Amino acid sequence: MTNRYAVVLAAGQGTRMKSKLYKVLHPVCGKPMVQHVVDQLNTLDLKELITVVGFGAEKVQDQLGEDSHYVVQEEQLGTGHAVLQADKILADKEGTTVVVCGDTPLLTGETLQKLLDHHDREEAKATILTAHAEDPHGYGRVIRGGNGQVERIVEQKDASDEEQAIQEINTGTYCFDNAMLFEALKNVSNDNVQGEYYLPDVIEILKGQGETISAYQTPVFSESLGVNDRVALAKAEKLMKNRVNEQHMRNGVTLVDPDQTYIGPDVTIGQDVVIYPGCILEGQTTIENDAVVGPHTTLTNCHVGSQTTIKQSVATDSQIGERVQVGPFAHIRPQSSLGNDVKIGNFVEVKKAELGNESKVSHLSYIGDAEVGNGVNIGCGTITVNYDGEKKYLTTIEDDAFIGCNSNLIAPVTVGKGAYVAAGSTINQDVPSEALSIARSRQTNKEGYASKMKSIKKD
Repeated sequence: MTNRYAVVLAAGQGTRMKSKLYKVLHPVCGKPMVQHVVDQLNTLDLKELITVVGFGAEKVQDQLGEDSHYVVQEEQLGTGHAVLQADKILADKEGTTVVVCGDTPLLTGETLQKLLDHHDREEAKATILTAHAEDPHGYGRVIRGGNGQVERIVEQKDASDEEQAIQEINTGTYCFDNAMLFEALKNVSNDNVQGEYYLPDVIEILKGQGETISAYQTPVFSESLGVNDRVALAKAEKLMKNRVNEQHMRNGVTLVDPDQTYIGPDVTIGQDVVIYPGCILEGQTTIENDAVVGPHTTLTNCHVGSQTTIKQSVATDSQIGERVQVGPFAHIRPQSSLGNDVKIGNFVEVKKAELGNESKVSHLSYIGDAEVGNGVNIGCGTITVNYDGEKKYLTTIEDDAFIGCNSNLIAPVTVGKGAYVAAGSTINQDVPSEALSIARSRQTNKEGYASKMKSIKKD
């Protein structure tokens, strides 16, 4: 099989977005557009992937990291000029190069593979990914000859009235014979309305040399969507959301209201999971079989075990075990780990804490920087006091301990195995195993106090 390379065009500033954020970094379903493109290209068997950057180059490189090599287009002189920046890396290599725009987040690896396969079958020197558009305004038109062969591509601003009526559009994605691509780019002119070097002009140059030019028309027009403004960004978001949701439903996930459910493209969900409306599932979140999530729950980079139920809660960068109950209105902050059969109730916040199997924090508590063993019961209003204004300290609660309501555990402190802390206590010393610790003032009752106060008020 011939060697395959890819060039991602990501150098444009994107002024129509009217944003400080570099255009290709705007997210679609929680992932930057250019990352969508690179992830799909990486499903192919590529020898090299090069991203052409310009404005915001460092931020794009920070996003993509080692997924790509980079070249810089110092001046924005058109798509042909952008691809030419990869000349030093690719020009002397034999094989096929696919060129993709970094603002086409809906393009799939499956379509790109079909484009490459078609290119190989036709033994073409250039192949264009095209689509049929009901409203082709703004797109380059694919001009075919009487025999159906591709003659050239004409941009919207350079097209005649007759050419503008054509509905087969150029998606901006191509395959080229690599050596011929870079040779032809040297002959591309900027004699056009925009004064730019258009990549589609390579098609006309190769055609003039008698080379075979082909086109593969994708049956899914939405994949061709290029995002240039916030309106198109919203369209891409909706299309991606629907695509992701449909895939999960076909794989055995119940989405009670797909229109009100937002699932990122890298989320993994098992069978017989039920997702209620208003949920946002982001990042590398994984949900195992038979779990129930929502309504109105946000999970980011979390692992959720089977048969767990999470209601009206937020969890981030955490591990949640099997048969766990979370919520309503709980907050699981980063670096938390909940064992199996744990209960985290309403208005409980957990941060950088580990809770063992069958432990319970049922309501109105803060558990931060803590190691909690198995079978621990933490009463309402309990706080692990972990911060002294400069440093944070660890609270350890060993297996089967019982923490009474409204207790303050001032770290660093350890409550031993099977120990009890009396309600209303402030604990600042270790509690031995099996002990009862009481740290509160002795109760004093003043008889008749209320009557005396009423008399004073009347006077």
